Amino acid sequence: MQICAEHDRASTLPFLALMLFLPALLLALPALAAPIPAPPQAAARAYALQDFHSGRLLAQKNIHERMEPASLTKLMTAYIVFSELESGAITLSDQVRVSEAAWRMGGSRMFIEVDKLVSVEDLLKGMIIQSGNDASVALAEHVAGSEDAFASLMNSYAGKLGMTGTHFVNSTGMPDPEHYTTVNDLAILTRALIADFPQYYKWYSQREFTFNGITQNNRNKLLWRDKSVDGVKTGHTKSAGFCLIASAQRNGMRLISIVLGAKSENARAQESQKLLNYGFRFYETRRLHGANETVTTVRIWKGEVEQLPLGLTEDLFVTVPRGQFGQIETRHNVAALIMAPAGRGRQYGSLVVSLGGEEIALRPLVALRDVAEGSLWQRLSDEALLLFE
Repeated sequence: MQICAEHDRASTLPFLALMLFLPALLLALPALAAPIPAPPQAAARAYALQDFHSGRLLAQKNIHERMEPASLTKLMTAYIVFSELESGAITLSDQVRVSEAAWRMGGSRMFIEVDKLVSVEDLLKGMIIQSGNDASVALAEHVAGSEDAFASLMNSYAGKLGMTGTHFVNSTGMPDPEHYTTVNDLAILTRALIADFPQYYKWYSQREFTFNGITQNNRNKLLWRDKSVDGVKTGHTKSAGFCLIASAQRNGMRLISIVLGAKSENARAQESQKLLNYGFRFYETRRLHGANETVTTVRIWKGEVEQLPLGLTEDLFVTVPRGQFGQIETRHNVAALIMAPAGRGRQYGSLVVSLGGEEIALRPLVALRDVAEGSLWQRLSDEALLLFE
């Protein structure tokens, strides 16, 4: 009996040890990634969902196809006016005399009157909130002298921003065979407008504006339906259909949805909401490295110092499926031999970010400081050491 009891205790010990350490073992195992469903199919001719900070596209259709932008054109009109304000060429208090051409504009209007003086600020709000074609033309004429000259300026700005599939012929978005853009280009423009002019972007969240005794509501229905939405612009013509670019911010993550060619005003809002909800539900965006922050330090030869810090010129954000940020892998591809002198901002390698074997970001690694040539003794010493490298 004694032998049997000892045998029972001995066989029980491994089981008790397993139960004791099982929770710790399970915690040490890599977490299984939650499944991410396919992005929703928006009922529109073309669309995209993009993270503002990382630029990652989370959903897309026909993003490089030439499309009519309708009043989304006014984003570029606004971008140029904001740039002129930033440079000091014009001011918000400038008084603009309304031309007959501006006054005669059809479509959506803020109802300015010919020969009356209107401030640049009021014209901007009339264009942004009320989508006034008359306001757009008045602003174009104030900046460039004529709408034709302003259209040339619009194309110049489009080129600088990298909008390779875009051509403008007017400031309003009125239909013209030579007036076109793409979803991809509109994403570039929208990101630039939000990033470059946050002090003016706030007007895109304003729900109504009153001018000349007439109050008009912002046509972006999502401003009433979703408190996280803070802009940006609607558009509609018979040929373009119903269009909407919307931006929303939740818990520090900003998404931009672009829907072109929906069937109704309500449909463009519903499809945009669908895309935004998907992105916020299944993805997260975090900053991986800050601008001018040391990412890695490498050996520099024949210099006044031996170590060269490398980093990024801009903040690096990554957008990944929720719960998978801890599985991100980074790799530094750096030049084999770096010789002094080194110039701040000069590229010496690249940072590769991957998730599950897929590259999700590639950025240049640049010198974060200047390194001059070392003394004769330092150069000769490093020359000798290099013989053994």
